[in-house]
Amino acid sequence: MISFMSTEDLEAEALKLTPRERARLAERLLQSLENLSDEENAGLWAAEAERRDIAWDANPSIGGPADDVLRDARARLDA
Repeated sequence: MISFMSTEDLEAEALKLTPRERARLAERLLQSLENLSDEENAGLWAAEAERRDIAWDANPSIGGPADDVLRDARARLDA
């Protein structure tokens, strides 16, 4: 019988790995994303845009105008 783990369980198990093992896993996962088709990439970006839009609608205070964000970032870098 094949048993599948939830994403949360898989993440918890991955975090138990040694730093070297986690780095190897991260590298392999990132490499797997490089092999996506244009359609798969477009789908992932669309899903991310939708996730961000939902987050923004739920809490508009999490973002701000780009000019304000860039001004604040520059001020922090200059400090």
